[in-house]
Amino acid sequence: MTDLPNPIFCALDTPTTAGAVELGRTVAPHVGGLKLGLEFFMAAGPAGVRAVAEIGRPVFLDLKLHDIPNTVAGAIRSVVPLAPAFITLHASGGPAMMRAALDAAHETAASANLARPRLLGVTVLTSLDAEDLSAVGQDDEVARQVGRLATLARAAGLDGVVCAPGEIARLRAQMGPEFGLMVPGIRPAGAGADDQKRVMTPQQAMAAGADHLVIGRPITRAADPAEAARHIAESLRHDHP
Repeated sequence: MTDLPNPIFCALDTPTTAGAVELGRTVAPHVGGLKLGLEFFMAAGPAGVRAVAEIGRPVFLDLKLHDIPNTVAGAIRSVVPLAPAFITLHASGGPAMMRAALDAAHETAASANLARPRLLGVTVLTSLDAEDLSAVGQDDEVARQVGRLATLARAAGLDGVVCAPGEIARLRAQMGPEFGLMVPGIRPAGAGADDQKRVMTPQQAMAAGADHLVIGRPITRAADPAEAARHIAESLRHDHP
């Protein structure tokens, strides 16, 4: 699924449109796309997404939708006109929910003459580990639960999944080369893990088979975000000419 010359999506973790646009413009020359999450969408809404999209980089709209099929399909129909490149939904919502979302994305994009956004299933959040899964009644190991949800997502027709670094190699082998892997929990060597329990460097993630990398705080909280983004991008080009 890799079709961007730069696999980095910078997570613009800010609730303000002005802040996201300023930061997005700063890092845009050095990243492949910009990720907007639930905090931003709840605060800034569709107008904020449009403002960030005007920067000219693909937008990853990370909403992690999870509801009954009809409601998720309606949500997809509402955001497709914003022309995001990617939208996330929880694979644990089940096959019917994922298929309804995909159908809505196809129909709405076609009627608006837009490219269909790629739908990515969220497997196990990178803030969770085996102890956390057990606490909510999922007593399987993390990797097995990730594989189960990824298989459901592929069967429902989704374009890929969001997965933690440690699952990349296993999922690439299990799902084949065309299934997309969007990977958060990416930290350059020497960076802190913050609230991510399963992390990997950008170079390690790409070597393992990731298609796209979500990198937030190592770029956005750096003293010079543009330089931090440039440095990571250059390191990947060096490793993968």
